[in-house]
Amino acid sequence: MVTDAATDQFEGKWLAFAAIGLAFVTNVLAMSMVFVALPSIADDFGVTLRSVAWVVIAQSLTISSLMLPMGRVADIVGRRRLHLLGLVLFGVGSVAVAAAPTFGLLIAARVLMAVGNAMGQSVGTAMVVAVFPPGERGKAIGSQTTAVAIGAASGPIVGGLILQVLPWEAMFLLLLVPIAAAFVAGSIILSEERVSPQADRRVVGFDWGGAVLSAVMVVCLVLTINNPLALDWTSPVILGGIVVVVALFGAWVRWEQRTPDPMLEMSLFRNRAFSAAVGARLVGFMGATAVFFLAPVFLISLRSMSAAATGGVLFLNSLGMGVAAQASGRLSDRFGAQRFSVAGFGLFTVSAFGWSVIDRSTPVALILPLMLVTGLSVGLWNVPNNSTIMGSVPANRHGVVGAFTNLVRNMGNVTGQALASAVIVGIMTSKGFDIPLSDIADSIPAGDAFLSGWRWTFRIAVGLSMVGMFMAATGSQPRPERQPVAARASTGR
Repeated sequence: MVTDAATDQFEGKWLAFAAIGLAFVTNVLAMSMVFVALPSIADDFGVTLRSVAWVVIAQSLTISSLMLPMGRVADIVGRRRLHLLGLVLFGVGSVAVAAAPTFGLLIAARVLMAVGNAMGQSVGTAMVVAVFPPGERGKAIGSQTTAVAIGAASGPIVGGLILQVLPWEAMFLLLLVPIAAAFVAGSIILSEERVSPQADRRVVGFDWGGAVLSAVMVVCLVLTINNPLALDWTSPVILGGIVVVVALFGAWVRWEQRTPDPMLEMSLFRNRAFSAAVGARLVGFMGATAVFFLAPVFLISLRSMSAAATGGVLFLNSLGMGVAAQASGRLSDRFGAQRFSVAGFGLFTVSAFGWSVIDRSTPVALILPLMLVTGLSVGLWNVPNNSTIMGSVPANRHGVVGAFTNLVRNMGNVTGQALASAVIVGIMTSKGFDIPLSDIADSIPAGDAFLSGWRWTFRIAVGLSMVGMFMAATGSQPRPERQPVAARASTGR
């Protein structure tokens, strides 16, 4: 009897994960494949590459600003409902992008797509954690990370193959196939009781003030850091943007402390495990994004490697991340998350140092394993770090906290990319090379200036990783939760 119950429970959780994981893969694939279509979109609408970058920026702004409010909405109204609605908006937005007659309407359609994507990202982690037993939280988040890695790795490949034979509009229309499959699977397999077992059922008011303040703050932060107008970093606009972000952050924290039903309870940060893991997550992605951001420039612009070959090298990063995510998730359930977080940051420290010493003559045979190790290290610390955060808060806050972990990751990536760009451009300019990065292969002195900035960037990444390792080592660790199989089966979990 117990065996039958355990089998049903095993099949049920993986069936539910398949429905959620398909949406994960689709959302991330759509985000990553659009990069290969930007030149075609720019040509069709007659806009510059700087202007077409708003296809990506509009998405980033929308997802980042809405993720946290949507996570709180899901805790109140139900995660399945928000998940399915997000897929509908995502699909409608995809069709609207393909049919957009003007560039302005295309950007508006991208915003609609991003609203749906934000809904999915805001509830994804909480739903995955909910369908697995508490003692398998690491396995759940590791499987989620693997799905994300699959989407990230396959996006450019799928997009490139489509563009070989079809116009760029076909990329967005073909997305309807996995979107429809994810919607049907979610409608049939998932239930609100399963994915929102401990949702906040109290009659509460939504924290509109906190939602607006956080959204405006995030938009100002992303715009200031991305610096889309390429202003000088000491310009009044950039400095003013920083002041505005700090003021909005202070106002948001003060609001959340005083409102009766806050979107994100500030008291959570009194939990040492939570606050240390959040800090480690932020600096970890700030350091890790240097590889994802600069490696293509190094390989294509400096080493003159083809785009296809570069994609193959970058695939090793996603492969390593997916493999390590599965292993660290399962092992952290058995032995605790802290040691794997520390080990992951330690391994990334080694890999970041390796990136800091390579140059134009480094054999590709050494770059390939270095890229794989980088992916392994990020997968190794990311999953137990996320598991620690989710295990440190009440289950009825998993929606908003799951969204918060994704927001922290996004902010770490955006901040890290801006930092890497500032260091590279600053050092190249100081040496008299204010030229496009695509031209660095034509001048040995310009390439040397780029490599100087590259080395300093990865030295900073080493420092950030060591800070993350210290935070992971000194933060407390939630006790792994365990529940007998028979008891879990009787509750449907």
